[in-house]
Amino acid sequence: MYILITGGTGFIGTALCQELINQGHYLTVLTRQSLTAQEAVSYCQNLADFQDLNQFDAVINLAGEPIFDKPWTDQQKQKLLSSRLNITEQLVELFHKSEQPPHTFISGSATGFYGDLGFTKKYDEQTACGTKFPALLCQQWEETALQAESSQTRVCLVRTGIVLGPTGGALQKMLPLYKFGLGGKLGNGKQHWAWISRNDHIRTILFLLNNKQSQGAYNLVAPNSISNADFNQQLAKALKRPAFFNVPSFLLKLGLGERSQLLLDNQPLIPQRLMDEGFEFQHHTLGEYLSNTFLSIK
Repeated sequence: MYILITGGTGFIGTALCQELINQGHYLTVLTRQSLTAQEAVSYCQNLADFQDLNQFDAVINLAGEPIFDKPWTDQQKQKLLSSRLNITEQLVELFHKSEQPPHTFISGSATGFYGDLGFTKKYDEQTACGTKFPALLCQQWEETALQAESSQTRVCLVRTGIVLGPTGGALQKMLPLYKFGLGGKLGNGKQHWAWISRNDHIRTILFLLNNKQSQGAYNLVAPNSISNADFNQQLAKALKRPAFFNVPSFLLKLGLGERSQLLLDNQPLIPQRLMDEGFEFQHHTLGEYLSNTFLSIK
């Protein structure tokens, strides 16, 4: 396939692009970086370079300003929103201008769509949207992407949880603390984190790309979410380090403001639609992932 990718130079995008190349696909990557084109990869810096998308079979849209890196001032919230909506709107417009548009549009979202959930059950893609900033951000992002849907194009929305990998993402920020024995639970530790290995995240995108029946929203999370307290203990055990520290909720809220909800919200999510469609996860539980795949972090 000929595939256009936005966000192809980040933690997830870099590995995804390499896997797509390995499978024989040809990529055009939207990036502001000056990179040397490879045999199967070309780069562009502006979607204005395209009149339409007729030359592509699929589009994968992962672009967006990192949500956790900076305080959520009004200005930063607008930047987070614009970085997602502007590119998605431009892509939708190009879909509409195409006589033969790409057959598949895979567009990013996040489990922040759901906000803080209850403790009585596990939640799937039928769960309603939350009401706080991350939820409204994801909702607008998804609604924009769905405008590309037509009889010629199917749209898949990927609601991504915490992506784990040894060389980046959330663990890159956590590991230094744990290696120095400064790890610990956040708040009361009862909140569930919806996580997924980077390898499974990439495999789910490839699954959605190749499964012509797939469309709509998908939770890109492992089948088994984990409480923050258990996450803390299992990561500490894998690193053979103590993890006795505890950061109270009020300190997280004081230090991080609204961003603290990304760490404290309870999200016992399951990837129901992926499981229903036959996707097979390689990593079902965090303990199995850490012990079998993540030995390099030691």
